[in-house]
Amino acid sequence: MESDCRIPVACCRPRALLIHALFWGLVSLRVFGAALLSEEKTTATKPAVAPCWLLENFVVLEECNRCSDFNAKTQPACRRTGYVERVNCTKTSKEEYKSCRSALMEEHLFWKFEAAMLALTVVFAVMVVIRQRWLDRLASEKVRRQIESI
Repeated sequence: MESDCRIPVACCRPRALLIHALFWGLVSLRVFGAALLSEEKTTATKPAVAPCWLLENFVVLEECNRCSDFNAKTQPACRRTGYVERVNCTKTSKEEYKSCRSALMEEHLFWKFEAAMLALTVVFAVMVVIRQRWLDRLASEKVRRQIESI
């Protein structure tokens, strides 16, 4: 009698192995590529004096606003998120720009995440249905062979 504790033959087919290799290759490329990009950014920046809003208390003069195209290229504070707020440091009375995260941007990121999770749910649900049908077909084929052998 055959054991049911074995790897399905479909998982060892070249097409399935190629799909798995492609998927994990893309995942690792995404992870290691992001790590390399962030490492390049940290080594390329020059050591600068810390902004006053990191060292002392500050008052927000202008709320978080989207940077213009020109400011996004010229101001270092705009490069990080694309949004900036103007702050006034209390001790030094110095006005500086501080990078910030917009509520609108956060909402867009949230809905992108939700859409990605919904898409993954649909993909894996379809995969479960397909696999279940395949296993049902194999089971009925096995029963048919057992009945024919009697």
